[in-house]
Amino acid sequence: MLRKILIANRGEIAVRIIRTCAEMGIRSVAIYSEADRFALHVKKADEAYCIGSEPMSCYLNIHALVDLALATGCDAIHPGYGFLSENAQFAQACKERRLVFIGPQADVIHRMGDKTEARDAMKAAGIPVTPGSEGNLNSVEDALKVAEQISYPVMLKATSGGGGRGIRRCDNAEELKRNYVRVISEATKAFGRADIFLEKCIVNPRHIEVQILADHHGNVIHLYERDCSIQRRNQKLIEIAPSPQLDEAQRQYIGGLAVIAAKSVAYTNAGTVEFLLDDDGRFYFMEMNTRVQVEHTITESITGVDIVEEQIRVAAGLQLRYKQEMIDRRGYAIQFRINAEDPKNNFLPSFGCISRYYAPGGPGVRTDTAIYTGYEVPPFYDSMVAKVIVSAQTWEDVVKRGERALRDMGLFGIKTTIPYYLKILKHPEFLAGRFNTGFVEQNPALINYSDKPRPEVLASVIAAAMASHTGL
Repeated sequence: MLRKILIANRGEIAVRIIRTCAEMGIRSVAIYSEADRFALHVKKADEAYCIGSEPMSCYLNIHALVDLALATGCDAIHPGYGFLSENAQFAQACKERRLVFIGPQADVIHRMGDKTEARDAMKAAGIPVTPGSEGNLNSVEDALKVAEQISYPVMLKATSGGGGRGIRRCDNAEELKRNYVRVISEATKAFGRADIFLEKCIVNPRHIEVQILADHHGNVIHLYERDCSIQRRNQKLIEIAPSPQLDEAQRQYIGGLAVIAAKSVAYTNAGTVEFLLDDDGRFYFMEMNTRVQVEHTITESITGVDIVEEQIRVAAGLQLRYKQEMIDRRGYAIQFRINAEDPKNNFLPSFGCISRYYAPGGPGVRTDTAIYTGYEVPPFYDSMVAKVIVSAQTWEDVVKRGERALRDMGLFGIKTTIPYYLKILKHPEFLAGRFNTGFVEQNPALINYSDKPRPEVLASVIAAAMASHTGL
């Protein structure tokens, strides 16, 4: 078993990994920028080291991270998600310096990170993919020709894209011409590559992904699916496991597809195979995430499997502790990404000091976060400050528990997306388990909520309280 792990990340995922390391008797090493000096992951780890004054670039310095891991006696690095987690060069650098990279092999990361290579691999394995260009586009004329063949709307996508960036929908030839240069520019800035491809746009699909685990001994299993359809501008907001929109036949089918996909590329460790589901019940491969996902928590809630622990065990060369027939699911789980954003102001980031914070509790409630009272949320990183996860036996009960947990949460000093989520939980389509990736755009009225009770409502509440307590 591994003895000491450097966590090449920050925030709540670093805290999450540190906790599993502690349970496994493994020492943890945290890294931090000057902006993160007072972060919770720094306080929780067995050791912590400042890696620079630059808020972002210091977390991306491959050679500095590898050198630090070796200097501190680590035998492995866990990349978490984001940053270098899907960087094949990072995985290769670890291998060359005889450090265990807790993730798949570098060549698999490279292959699945290249969207055109990934599509080709899935087609070869018999996995359905959306119609689109054969490889990368060479010119706007090439794009127009393919779009004419498969019909509009189409999606222009960065070949090395991820996280919802480098994607543009085009409903006609004029939009395609305008967006072609924009996507190339976005791809170059975000991913360092100008390569883009085109595929048919599945209008308002459901976004369904399957969690898989695979070891170095040929064992591959799935941990059922998650529904990530509630999203804004390709960024997930609320995730659900399992999907309330699938029947059992669809669930078994898509789980089987994910296992085939993983085996076809000799995948190892934890990963996620993502699909789009259209109105006719057809699944299409979208991409494969070669890391732990932000929303892994809800899969843990319904299966009881510690995904981070399995990642570490697999990286150490051990076999999976589970066979497919051992994986049971219990009830439903929902994860809410609590973002430091103001929904009433076009989701403008709201960074600053947490003046008061207390986490929700009670049965079936889990909170993953790195904030605390007095913590200064820095403006340099992703706006997510916490994840609230709820679980219950039925869909109706998990929705009610989600509402209760969000109302229980006390987070003051910044604006958050909590009031917005409370409105979503009341929406008839959400309550009925019927929604797609267009849900947020189709319901702009959800923004019109009130943070505080109206004066007349507050007055009636006070009057009722006075009437029931005459001695007050």
